[in-house]
Amino acid sequence: MIDQIRSLFVGNETLPFDVEKLADQDNLYDAGMTSFASVQIMLAIEEKFDIEFPEEMLTRRTFASLANIADAVTKLTTEAA
Repeated sequence: MIDQIRSLFVGNETLPFDVEKLADQDNLYDAGMTSFASVQIMLAIEEKFDIEFPEEMLTRRTFASLANIADAVTKLTTEAA
């Protein structure tokens, strides 16, 4: 799951960092991710996994790390099954 999410970051030109050099727990905002980039990533994730993030999950914490994003996607895909 994290590798699939990481691959979505690789294709995002709005990110000022190399996601391949970050650990799963590293803070993406500390690495330079902007609010605009997080929205772009959210949309890419929703499309890739055919999910929709509910409003209560649209927080900085959800998108703070690859691990947090993977946890949220896992929860949403499990609920949808």
